[in-house]
Amino acid sequence: MKKLLFNLAGIALTICFSANVSAQTAGTLTFTYTPVSHSGYSGTKNVLAVWIQTSTGGFVKTKLRYAGGSTSDHLPTWAVNAGGSANNCLSSSCNKTDATTGATLSSFTTKTITWDGKNVSGTVNGTVVADGSYKVTIQSTWNHGTSGTVTRSFTFTKGTAADHQTPANDANFTNITLDWVPAITTGVEERVSDVQEISVYPNPTNGIFNVDFKKADNIKVINMLGAAVYEEKIEQAAAGTKSIDITNYANGIYFIYVSDGEKSSKHKIILNK
Repeated sequence: MKKLLFNLAGIALTICFSANVSAQTAGTLTFTYTPVSHSGYSGTKNVLAVWIQTSTGGFVKTKLRYAGGSTSDHLPTWAVNAGGSANNCLSSSCNKTDATTGATLSSFTTKTITWDGKNVSGTVNGTVVADGSYKVTIQSTWNHGTSGTVTRSFTFTKGTAADHQTPANDANFTNITLDWVPAITTGVEERVSDVQEISVYPNPTNGIFNVDFKKADNIKVINMLGAAVYEEKIEQAAAGTKSIDITNYANGIYFIYVSDGEKSSKHKIILNK
């Protein structure tokens, strides 16, 4: 009997442990950075790749890849990690599923990516990956040779808790924000009674956005920590538009709640200055 109880306890422990290990929390990662401008092989032209990796460097998904024919050997780390060869980042062997791609860039401008927590399955979006430690990696190249390229990674935890970071600037990347927001909990109020006819635009926004409504008595903007950054009682029974300014706040995801006294709705917006 004791042996049976011990075996049952062991099985229960194994099941519990397996469930914890294989948790697959859905959510959204938003990552933004501003590259420092460098002069190189042709003025300020540059190529770059941004991708998601496991904590040990395994490939998960490419999010950005900009390169041209004459710069096909300028993103060797990404190319190899994505399944290609170091001398050809334009090869079809490099996995670009779900990525934004383009030619060589003419200047250094702010970049933003969002990741849905999924891997890839060949040429289609895959499944939500297991919770744990992951990293966003950037490779930027602006000149020939190793002195004209840099690779930097930012580690975050994908799981049931939000992960908000503002990594330090360096000589190549500034204004960095990283936000993992799980779908099952955002740290903000979740009770929404009914969906209204609401439009929130532009989205992403540089800080100033509009909310179109048919009727509203209160508009609130909440950050991912659950703090209200804007709230206004407007008591307007007729249709209208409200312009809201959150330019003084950090880049990331915000939630807009609009209520009319009877119904309420929640809307997500991305701030990318």
